[in-house]
Amino acid sequence: MGITASIIWLIAGLALILVGANALTDGASAIARRMGISDLIIGLTVVAFGTSTPELVISIVAAVEGNAAIAVGNVVGSNILNILLIIGLTALVRPIIIKKSVMTQEIPILILSSVIMLILGYSATLDGISPASVTRVDGLLLLIFFLLFMRYTFASARNSAPAVDADKETASAGHRPRLAKSILYVVAGLAALIFGGEKFVDGASSLARHMGICEATIGLTIVAIGTSLPELATSIVAAVKKQPGLAVGNVIGSNIFNILLILGTAATISPLPFEGVGLVDLWTLVGASFMFLWFGWAFRQRTITRPEGAVMLVCYLAYMGYLISGAV
Repeated sequence: MGITASIIWLIAGLALILVGANALTDGASAIARRMGISDLIIGLTVVAFGTSTPELVISIVAAVEGNAAIAVGNVVGSNILNILLIIGLTALVRPIIIKKSVMTQEIPILILSSVIMLILGYSATLDGISPASVTRVDGLLLLIFFLLFMRYTFASARNSAPAVDADKETASAGHRPRLAKSILYVVAGLAALIFGGEKFVDGASSLARHMGICEATIGLTIVAIGTSLPELATSIVAAVKKQPGLAVGNVIGSNIFNILLILGTAATISPLPFEGVGLVDLWTLVGASFMFLWFGWAFRQRTITRPEGAVMLVCYLAYMGYLISGAV
């Protein structure tokens, strides 16, 4: 692929991602309201799974092709970006008010998944086997943890669901087209996000290879940015539309999906050595996760303020500077 074609795919992919994010947000929110489910739960499940699909596809393909650097780098880089860049930018657009239950339940699960990733990165030191890697057994355990997380999420949705009085009134034939339209928006939005994300990554990866950047760095930067664009677009659109639960749920759900489901699935297909993904990257992920929790409680309780969002953004830019300086 030539440089001109790469740039065209970058622009076209970004356009599709923005359109898809808007459609997905509208459709998912409408379905949530109709079913009496909170925006947070929809963000943790439907939206998180949809926006994580590019990571899933790319990591599985990378595992099948024996390219562990892209698979692991994609997950680690995407999760760092989701917290520092997406939460940071979303807070700059509109301060994010976070529910107490999210601070005490969902974010600790996010931190736990990041710590699990760090422990896997130390597997060479702990087991005395080099290089550090995510084995098939590790992958199966991650998938089991993912199933437990999904069971917890759906149990929370049932417990928080309001009484279904209005549902009986709205279950008439006249309202069914609205539900069908919402589902169509979700499906079309997901399709645009996935296709746009793939084309963005194709173009970006082609440009990176023309510049002579290694695959691990591509996974942590170009691929991570491209596959996280759906999360970025969805969260910012949700913030603009005053749906902070959807924005926060999207980021938390996507990060948990990335480690437990995506890395677990990819490692089950083929063991993934940590090629080019170092302990600095893993500690950055853990630090970003704890920063998310700390900023939620600090200063103004359960609110990520604009100054805090700016600090997150600066931290991400510093991390990117570290990666780029090491790649040059």
